[in-house]
Amino acid sequence: MRRIGLAFLTALFGGAVAIGGYKLIENNTSAKMGIEDKQKVYFTNNPVSVASTGEVDFVQAAAAVTPGVVHIQTTYGGKQTDSQGEESEGSGDPMEEMFRNFFGNPRGDNAQRQPTRASGSGVIVSPDGYIVTNNHVVEKASKIEVILTDNRSYEAKVIGRDPNTDLALIKVAATGLPVVKLGNSDNVQVGEWVLAVGYPLTLQTTVTAGIVSAKGRSIGILNEQDEQQGQGYGNRQSAEPRTNSAIESFIQTDAAINRGNSGGALVNARGELIGINAAIASQTGYYAGYGFAIPVNLAKKIMDDFIKFGTVKRGFVGVTFVELNASNSKELKVSEISGLLVNNVVKGGGAAAVGIQKGDILTKINGNKIMAGSDLQERVARLRPGDKVELAYLREGKERTASVTLKGEADLEIAKSTKSPSAIYNTLGASFSPVSAAQKQRYRITGGLVVTGVRQEGLFNSYGIERGTIITTINEKPIHKIEDIDGALAVSKNNMLRINGISPDGSRVMMTFPLAD
Repeated sequence: MRRIGLAFLTALFGGAVAIGGYKLIENNTSAKMGIEDKQKVYFTNNPVSVASTGEVDFVQAAAAVTPGVVHIQTTYGGKQTDSQGEESEGSGDPMEEMFRNFFGNPRGDNAQRQPTRASGSGVIVSPDGYIVTNNHVVEKASKIEVILTDNRSYEAKVIGRDPNTDLALIKVAATGLPVVKLGNSDNVQVGEWVLAVGYPLTLQTTVTAGIVSAKGRSIGILNEQDEQQGQGYGNRQSAEPRTNSAIESFIQTDAAINRGNSGGALVNARGELIGINAAIASQTGYYAGYGFAIPVNLAKKIMDDFIKFGTVKRGFVGVTFVELNASNSKELKVSEISGLLVNNVVKGGGAAAVGIQKGDILTKINGNKIMAGSDLQERVARLRPGDKVELAYLREGKERTASVTLKGEADLEIAKSTKSPSAIYNTLGASFSPVSAAQKQRYRITGGLVVTGVRQEGLFNSYGIERGTIITTINEKPIHKIEDIDGALAVSKNNMLRINGISPDGSRVMMTFPLAD
C-alpha cells in the first residue's frame, strides 16, 4: 500500500510540474502571438456555429457578437475655449468633434459645448483583453473605461493609435473575455447582409441590419478632421504629425449607426467581424442612410504592428498619382478612363527600383483591379517595408508587370523644394477670394478660398482645378485667407502639393500632385 501511495504522489507531482511548465510556456508564447493567432486558439477551444442559409435570420449572429462589443466611456481634462475666446475648465470630445466637423453644427452656434465625458464602442479581439476601436474615440482621453454587456467595468490603457487609419488598440487587465471572430473583408460583397453592433446615442448595446452598398469608399473625413481642428473647434492638433496621407477605403453600408457607434462592429450574417464602424454621411449629424467601416483586414495589420513593434510599420510603393476617370482623361491626354496615372516617382522607392516611370498607368495590384487610389493604398497599408506587391501598369498602351519591394519612409530620398513660398505660389496659376457667408452655410465649412481665375500655364489648370472650386486645405493646413497659402506651401513634403476642397458641383476634391521644378 505504501508503494502505491508513493507512486501516486510521484505521478501527481510530475503531472503538476508538467502542467505548470506548460502554462509557463503557454503564457510566454501568448505574449508574442498576434491577434489572429490568439483568435485561432480561442475559437479552437470555443467553437461557434452561426448559419446564414435559408431565410435571413440574424438572431445567432447577434447573440454571438454582442457580448464581445463593449461600451467605451472616455474622460477628458484641461481647458477649452468658449464662443467669446475665453478659456474654461473642461475638455473637448474628439469623437463629438469629428462628427460635428464632418456633418456641420446642427445647433447653429459656435459655442464650445463639449462634454468632459464621451462615449463610443469597441470590439474585443482576444480573450486576454485586447480591444480595437477608433483613434478618435480615445485620442486625448485622460481616462478610458470599458464596460462589458454584463456590466463588468475595466480601465483600459492605450497600446497604440494610428490617426492615418483612425484605428486604435487598447487593453484591459482581464482574461477569459468573449471574443468577436475576425472575418475576411476581401470576401465582402456588395449587397451582402451585415449587422452593426455598438452603443449609439448613449443607449445600451444595439444591433441594426443593412446591406453593403459599396466598397473602397474614400470620403475625406480623416483629412477633414484635421482641417476643421484648425478652424475654430478648439484648435486641437494631433499629438504626432501625419507624415502620410490618410488611408481611407471604407465599407459603405446602410445599417443604421449614430454617434456612439464609432469603434463598434460591422459583422456579416455568420457573425464574423468585417469592419470597424467609423463614420456616417449626414447633413444633421444623425443617421441618414450611409455608414462607413474600416475593413478588418487593414485593422488586423495595424493591431499586430502595435503588439509586435509598438508602432505602425508602413511600406511605400514610392509614387504619387492622379485617379483617372472619364472627365479628366482628356485633359491629361490619356486614353484610359480608369487606373492611377503616375505623376511622380520618388527616388529611393520601390517603384523607381523596378523602372516605373512618370506617365505610367497603374491598373492592378496583386491581380486586383485598381479603380481608385483607395484600392492601392489599402492593400499597401496592410504590408510592411520589405514586403512585395505585384503591380500591373500600362506604358504606351502595353501592359507590363513588376514586383515592387516596399520601402520604409527612412529609405526614401525626400526631395526638398528650393523655391521660396511666394515663387511656388505664383506657379499655382490661380487667383482667389474668400468664401461668402452663403457658401459657408451651404457647405457647412468655416472658411476657405474660392478660385476666381485659372491661368492656362499654371498648375491648377494642368490638373483640372476649375474656377469656382473652394480650397479648404493645402498640405493639410487650413486656408482662410490668401496669406495662409504661402505658409501651407512652405511645408510641402516630397515636393508635393496636397489640396482638399469642394468642386463647383459640390463634390469633395482631394488631389495630390508635384510642384513645378
